[in-house]
Amino acid sequence: MARAGEAPVVEFLCYHRDRPGSVPLREKLIEEHWSYMDRFDLIARGPTFAGDVLTGSVHVVDVPDAAAARAFAFAEPCYQAGAYRDVLVRRWRNVLGRTMWDFPGGREGGGHLVLGFGSGEAVDLVPARTDELIAYGPLLSDDGTAWLGTAALVRSADPASVLTGDRYDAVEVHEWEFGGRR
Repeated sequence: MARAGEAPVVEFLCYHRDRPGSVPLREKLIEEHWSYMDRFDLIARGPTFAGDVLTGSVHVVDVPDAAAARAFAFAEPCYQAGAYRDVLVRRWRNVLGRTMWDFPGGREGGGHLVLGFGSGEAVDLVPARTDELIAYGPLLSDDGTAWLGTAALVRSADPASVLTGDRYDAVEVHEWEFGGRR
């Protein structure tokens, strides 16, 4: 989110998916990772899990354009060291207009990353149950003209229900927790 007097920025969601067996490498690089992230204006960040197994890392970042988003994603130290198997980079719009640090429910308790992938006519542009949403917005083409899905960080007993499931080609739900220095 641009501050007064600053150039406008564009929001992107980056989801780095771990390579199997990369946890020791990620642990070794944690300080480099956090120091790298500290250089950026982040809307949200944090690791994803399957049970107790680390599966990835999500970052929602303000940058000038798609090229800057890709530079952010691919210069990340864990990516450079080979810890990630792939990276999803999508333009995103911050529908809630806040960061994860502004979530009224606080940082305790974790949540879920919900990714709905689709095409065609946009759906779920106006979220329901905003008290459960930590971050929420549409996934868009690089130029912002085509709807490609929806991404949400949510604290809910039924996280997938924040999306209209039958309108998406695929919906992924990942355990997630607030990220950053501890």
